[in-house]
Parts: sequence; structure tokens; C-alpha cells
Amino acid sequence: MRRPWPAWAGRRVPPWRSSYPKFAFMKSSQKSSAVLARRPVALAVGLLLTSLGLAHAQSVPSAAAPASAPAPATPAASASTATPATVSTPVPVPVPVSVSETPTLATVTVSASGLQLGSSELATPVTVLEGDELVQRRAATLGDTLDGMPGISASHFGAGASRPIIRGMDGPRVKILSDGAELQDASTVSPDHAVASSPLLARQIEVLRGPSALLYGGGAVGGVVNVLDDKVPTAIPEKGYTGSAELRASSNAREKAGVFALTGGTGHLALHVEGAANDAQDYRAGSGWPQGSRVPGSYQRGDTGSVGLSWIDTDGYLGAAYTRQTAKYGLPGDDAAHAGCGAEGNRLVCPADAAPAEASTDATAPMVDLLSERWDLRGELRNPFAGIAAVRLRSGLTHYRHNEIEDGAVGTTFSNQAYDSRIELEHLPIAGWRGLVGLQLGQRKFRADGEESFIQPTATHKVGLFALEEYRWQDWRFEAALRHDRQSVEAQSSGIERDHHGTSASLGAVWKFTPGYALGASFTRAVRLPTAEELYAQGLHLATRTYERGNADLRAETAQNIDLSLRKTAGDTTFELSVFRNHIANYIYGRTVDELGGLQLLQYSQQDATFTGFEGQVHQRLTRHLGLTLRGDAVRAHLDDGSRVPRMPAARAGLRLDGSWGPWQGYTEWLQLARQDRTAAFETPTPGYGMLNVGLSYGGTSSGAFGQRWQIYLKANNLNNRLAYASTSFIKTAAPLMGRDITLGLRVEF
Repeated sequence: MRRPWPAWAGRRVPPWRSSYPKFAFMKSSQKSSAVLARRPVALAVGLLLTSLGLAHAQSVPSAAAPASAPAPATPAASASTATPATVSTPVPVPVPVSVSETPTLATVTVSASGLQLGSSELATPVTVLEGDELVQRRAATLGDTLDGMPGISASHFGAGASRPIIRGMDGPRVKILSDGAELQDASTVSPDHAVASSPLLARQIEVLRGPSALLYGGGAVGGVVNVLDDKVPTAIPEKGYTGSAELRASSNAREKAGVFALTGGTGHLALHVEGAANDAQDYRAGSGWPQGSRVPGSYQRGDTGSVGLSWIDTDGYLGAAYTRQTAKYGLPGDDAAHAGCGAEGNRLVCPADAAPAEASTDATAPMVDLLSERWDLRGELRNPFAGIAAVRLRSGLTHYRHNEIEDGAVGTTFSNQAYDSRIELEHLPIAGWRGLVGLQLGQRKFRADGEESFIQPTATHKVGLFALEEYRWQDWRFEAALRHDRQSVEAQSSGIERDHHGTSASLGAVWKFTPGYALGASFTRAVRLPTAEELYAQGLHLATRTYERGNADLRAETAQNIDLSLRKTAGDTTFELSVFRNHIANYIYGRTVDELGGLQLLQYSQQDATFTGFEGQVHQRLTRHLGLTLRGDAVRAHLDDGSRVPRMPAARAGLRLDGSWGPWQGYTEWLQLARQDRTAAFETPTPGYGMLNVGLSYGGTSSGAFGQRWQIYLKANNLNNRLAYASTSFIKTAAPLMGRDITLGLRVEF
């Protein structure tokens, strides 16, 4: 059931909360932030001392402090409320904020945790984006939507393709799910391939690490991104219908976007329809880009539509949905001059008459024409028989295809036909242990045909068994996860087949040692099996300006990760700090062994690697209307031979001032990125930059039959129009980040 919308308007979290810290400050503060960003260790120590000092200066009365979270009611006792058969439309209820009131961070239920746990109960940091914050942060791509959240950056390939990078890890090390079922597209194959998910239709986005992430595969070494939506209804609207609509426009790329969703139902049946469309032209880079103003080939347009039908009862539901997504976007920086190049040993060889690279225009830049059709089956049955609290089903079948079009003709076609199915059985407590066991099956048939078919057709079959358990004792919560995966990957042209298997395990604990504080720790040993592309790639890929070579003898990766976190969730000062160390044996990466005129020869190789880093944020409530947040994150990664892991995100620091005045909400932030000069072979340093972002929203409700809740929002990103490059991008100089962009939007819920 949706939460009521308070009188202080526009957000579903109190004004003193800032789960995404962003920043604005005066010149002296900008200089300090830039210095700290260049020294991530100093920044981590500064965050810790600041948070502990502020926390020590205040006292939380025991009467007002929240007690340790009680053990959740057993599903048998709460079956009628776990997934209600009806859902009511939120009614605005005035909630006065008293100066003497002790602020407490809201706990959000994390669906992908497996046991429907609150965000504050997990042993490892979790990021949840929902409500009005999600509405204002949503971008055309999933990577751009999450970029800037603690520990999360984006691969950035123009405006059409951007994938999340978590703690410096991307591609197959970050699982992307649609309500628990893995997305099946081509985004793990190359960064120029878009994620087949529309953030405009997302209800909630969760980012998990640690034991809960093992439910979805040992390969999720970086983490899991779970995109929740409403395409399969799980409840009958109380008044027979519920819905929303949104329109927005942006200045930089002249983007226009619209979203609608409608759910109706009666008796045991509920129907849901939704759609989203966006159209954006080439965007302008920041001031001073030497290649001009607008980035050629950075346009993107697309639309997504879904229809879902469910049978709903008091004991559960079973539903299905069909989703069709189309997209057309340009590929900036594609270099046709290297079309005839090849490799001889560890050397690149190009024809003697190869023409020099020319600046592309919209007429010459290649384009991706994408079509994804997906069928989802979701269900849950509570208390089916003795000892079992719930049975959950998630299954997705995908037909994916995209054409890469050059000079009006299809050059290469990528297709992927795949399914992913999982079933979970949650059991009632046994000797105090509550948990679940499950089975996951998957198949993927991938092929590339045409000029850049750098990999032969492959067939991948996967099976996984998993278990997750939790135990509570006094102020402690313990969790443990175990998973075993088996995989076979066949190269269908050569007949080569490789089989891999691995067992992953994780242990974690949360200790609420005093009211309002929690200390978390986890250890994870995870096994990631090589992908078809890493095993069998062989050919030219002009979009990324690479010639890629796989290695059929690659072995499974084994990661050992330690994560420590400290959280304070009550009082005028709240904070969350975490440090991690991840040692990966047999780390698989694309090693650049040669470079010729901007074209790189990538050889998939293995050696041990170590990732270390931190994430932190401290929020101080200044008055009942104002709050200030300081945050920062950094990751360092090196290989066993002392060289650097390529394309790592830069250290970040920032400051954000939030304000709340009745129905008005606003923020001003400054974000500072350090220079990234810890580079791999053939990689160039990336300059640092600072950006100013501001936002303002006004919301309310209208009486009447529809009971509408509405919000108008205005946001300006990169208001200082700074020229900025992404160190994580293959084409950072050909496609810088977007310059000044102002967005105006209107959203209505009824």
C-alpha cells in the first residue's frame, strides 16, 4: 500500500533525509572538496571524523529513540497483509514536523533481499531509489539514472546506451533484473548496447551487494540492480482503478518525454497498461569542447509499452505481461576508417590505403535500431502447505534484436533469444532460522551477423541452486547465503564447448549496539563463470574502436570480498559509512596489447586483481526546513603485476543543501570529481571537473472524484556548463558528458 503524502508536499521521505547526497557550496568549499576528492583516504577519514563528532555532540533521548527492529511476524500470521488483495489510493494526511521531534530515516522494504527486509536490516549497503526522488532523477537510460548514487557510476556511450558500474565493476559482474528475473539483452556484450529497460516506467530501483545478491548468481560480484515495475498487478485497486501520467521537456537535447500507467480491476482480475516515449536530438557538450558544440550521433528516441493481466486472491496472485520496447540511437565516435583492419599475433594491421578518421555527423554516424519483446510470468502463493510460508515464481522470455545501420544499410545484426526462470520456497522458522531455497534455470542463444560479427553464434545453458537464511538474537541479525552454479557455453560454428561450475557463499551480520546505530559486516566468496564473449570473441568492433579476441581457456573467477559499514539512522545527524576490499583470483579483463591510430587490440586475459574503496555520506539537519549532506566515494583497483585495471571511475566528493517549505521542495548541490590518472596501458588520464545542480518542486492534491496528487518539478544539471569526460567510457573524448540542461516536468497520480 502506498504511503500517505504528507502536507510538506512532494516527497515520500522527510525533508531531513537525503539518501542521495548532492551538493552546492561557496568557492572556499569548492576548493576544499576538490582537494579531498584528489585524496580519497583523507576524504574517508574526514567523513568518519565529521560524522562521529556531530553524533557525539548530540544525544538521542531513550524514549524517542527507535528500539531495535523486532523480528518480523511470521508470514503465516501476516498473510493477509503481505500482499493485500486490494490497494487504496493515497490520501494526503497533514503531518506536522515538530522542532523537538527526533528525525529517523525511513526504512524501505527491499524486494530483492529475498526475505522482504528493510534497507536498514541488511549487512551490506543497499541503495533504494523510489517516489519523488526517482521521478526527478530518472533519465533515458538506467546508467544515467543511477549515476552519482553512492558507489555507482555509468559506462556512458552517448545518450542511448549507459550501464551502471558498481564499485568499479561493470558488464556481467553487475546483474540487472526486472522484478527478480534477469534482463536478457546485449548490454553485457559491449557498452554501446543499450539496457532493455525503461527507467521512466520504474516504480523502485534497488542496488544490492553481499549475501542477498547471491540469490541471483555468483557472477554478481559487483552487485545486483533490481528494477521494480507494476506491469504485473499484485492487488485490486480499492476504487477500481489507479494510475499516473507524466510529461517533461529538457533544453539541451530538446528532449520530450511522456509516461502513463493505468491499473483497473474487479473481483479477482486486474489489468495493467503502461507506456513511455522519449525523443531527444544530439546533445551539447560543456563549454570549450574542441570538436564543436553538439555531439554528432548522440540522439536517441524510443518507446516502451506493456500490458499485464493477473488473477489475485487473498493467498497470492498469478499474472503475465507482454512488453515491447523499440529504440533508435546514434553511436558517437564510430570510426569507419579502421573497417579493414585486422590482427597478426599481438599487432594490429590496417590496409595501406586506410583513410584518416573524419568527424562524423548525423548523416554519417552509425545508428542502432533496437527491438525487444519480453514475456513475464510472476506469481506468489502464501502458506501453500505446512512449513512453507510462500512460493514465488519469476520467469522471463526475451526475443531481442538490434541492427547497426551505416549509410542507410544494415551492417551488423545482433540477436539474443533467452529465458530466465526461478522458483523460491520461503520456509517458516526452523530452530530460529528463517529463509528460502530456490532453483534458477536459464538459456541464452546469441549471434551476430554482418560486418562486425566479432563473435560466432553461441548457446549458453545455466542452472543454479541457492539458499538464504537469517537468524535474530537480541540486537544481532545474522544472514548466510549459499549458491552453486553450472554452465555450458557452446560456440556453434566451431563446435567448441566449455563447461564451468562454481560454489559461492556469504556470511553477514548486523549489530544494533545502541538505539539508532548499526554496525554491519559481511564476507562473500563468489564464483563468476566466463561469458561467451570472453571465451569466443574474434573480430573488429568499430563502435568501441577495438579488435577483440577471446580466450577459450579462461577459468572461473573467484572473488573474496570483505565489507564493513557503520550507520546512524536517528537524530539530527545521520550517516552511513562503508569500506570494502575485494580480491578476485583469475580476474578476466580486456587487456590492450596494441594500439594503432586510435584502434586498440583487446585480448581477454586473466590475472589476480584487488579492488579497495569506500562510500560515505553524512547528513546534518540544520533547521526544521534545511538539511546539509556531505558525501564521497572512491575505488582503487590494481592487477597482480602492479598495473591498473582499465577505465576506472574517479574519486568523488560533494555537498548538498536541501530545503522544504510547505508544498515547496528544493536543493542545491556541488559535485566534484577528481582527475583520474591511475590508468592502464594505452589509456589516457581524464581531467577532473565540478558541476553545479539545482532543483525545485511544488506539489499538492486536488479534491474530486479522481483525488489527484500532482507535482511540478524543475531541475538544472551542470548549470555551470562544465566540459566533462567520463573516465569509464571507451569514447570519452568523442562523447563528453552533457552540458547545461534544464528540465521541466509535471506528474499526476490518481
